[in-house]
Amino acid sequence: MSSRLLRFIPFSSIFNMKGDKGIFMIELSPQQVQQKINCEQVYTAYRAAQQDYSARFKGSMAWKKVNGKSYLYRKTKKIWVSLGPETDETRTIYQSFTDGREQAKHRLETLKTRLAEMAPVNVALRLGRVPLLAARILRRLDAEHILGKGLCVVGTNALYAYEAMAGIHLDGSQLATLDIDLLFDARQSLKIASSALNEAGLLGLLQSVDHSIQPVAANSFRAANRDGYLIDLITPLTRFAASSGTPPRVSDHAADLLPVEIAGLKWIESSPMVEHIVIDEKGFPLNMVVPDPRVFAMHKAWVAQRDDRTPEKSRRDRWQADIVAALVVKYLPHLDFTGTELMALPAPVRETGIMLQDEARQKKSLGFWDY
Repeated sequence: MSSRLLRFIPFSSIFNMKGDKGIFMIELSPQQVQQKINCEQVYTAYRAAQQDYSARFKGSMAWKKVNGKSYLYRKTKKIWVSLGPETDETRTIYQSFTDGREQAKHRLETLKTRLAEMAPVNVALRLGRVPLLAARILRRLDAEHILGKGLCVVGTNALYAYEAMAGIHLDGSQLATLDIDLLFDARQSLKIASSALNEAGLLGLLQSVDHSIQPVAANSFRAANRDGYLIDLITPLTRFAASSGTPPRVSDHAADLLPVEIAGLKWIESSPMVEHIVIDEKGFPLNMVVPDPRVFAMHKAWVAQRDDRTPEKSRRDRWQADIVAALVVKYLPHLDFTGTELMALPAPVRETGIMLQDEARQKKSLGFWDY
């Protein structure tokens, strides 16, 4: 299996390359690309079938005797509703529901089997990238219809989506992380979107994935499992000082995670999000919703310059800003850092994006990605 290795050298090190770590991007081979496309297509069909089944056939339908007469009832969310007495019309409704549900189940099982067959091939081709716990958490949030509708992935894990968009693999050291950051958009009510969230809260949903997940302290934004894997719930800093320190709650559960307010997230929240299929370490696909890669790069460059950032984290932030900007210029050229869809960002941040883009283009013209 042939892959092409590209090296991206930070611009500041053009004349001083000694000791430079560099940044590596490995282009997927034709075989990897074909398998990835096939897997994405099957998963897209599977996810659509799941949504169709949930919308049309969730619950049950049955005949019940009432005062000696047969009535057709439909059950949804533990509530039985009468559809009327037994007639040709209700018998047709019942038969259509029963037949349609069986057909939908069969389609789901067929697609699920196909994904299971593809999983070991994905692993063998080294397409499995996303850590298992992160993947399980995101699948749970997606199943509850709150991924991309109030919660999205920010931080290092977003790089899995960007490399999948570009058809490359990034150097593993750029992806190594033992946590996942979830951005809570308080403008959208998760409680309306998810009945399970109402019943268990976000913490309950996380614990349904891994029972060992617990808050690190009371009223904390952070939870951890027995292995020390961290889940952070973050939200933009409130605009008005009077409300600072009382961020909106993700649910009404008193013991639920309480999002921490962080500066610089408001313009991420107001900028475009992208949705892409990624593959976990066992070869199974999942959906990921992340900020637009241009926004990610600009945010990381901005964070890297903050006085309260440690030198180690600042360097990592800048590496990630550079690599994502390079990825966009090289593989996603339709995404321009001057796009009108980025106007929600402050002018200085957009100027930083233009500088990142210009720098990446200059590196490209100088042959930094030649192989």
